[in-house]
Amino acid sequence: MLTQHQTSGFRKILDQRFLDERARIHQTLLQSDQQSYAELGGQVHDSEDAALADLLVDVSLADIDRHIEEIRAIDAALLRIANGSYGRCSRCGEAIDILRLQAAPTAQCCVPCQTSRENRDRTVHGSSL
Repeated sequence: MLTQHQTSGFRKILDQRFLDERARIHQTLLQSDQQSYAELGGQVHDSEDAALADLLVDVSLADIDRHIEEIRAIDAALLRIANGSYGRCSRCGEAIDILRLQAAPTAQCCVPCQTSRENRDRTVHGSSL
């Protein structure tokens, strides 16, 4: 079980990560605006240029999606802190090791449950490699 001091420390870490992710989204949007698809599209001379322009837009969108997912995970962790369930595995209810929380403050599961989930997902969806 986490102490109040530890929980407060994780709240500060999560708050800072939230602000960092928002800043990254803002920066990605600014970069995307500076290199807008329309601007790139106006410079397209052949199908390879068009493919590169599409790829750059897709990469920017993927970056934004990744940052949004991280913000959702941070928000969920902050909600768990607020309701007193932070640091407890959402699957088995056991305490999540403090070293795991230090490495991944948004972790919802203990290592055994996370490993089990990943193995199940790998079996259902096939290996990604």
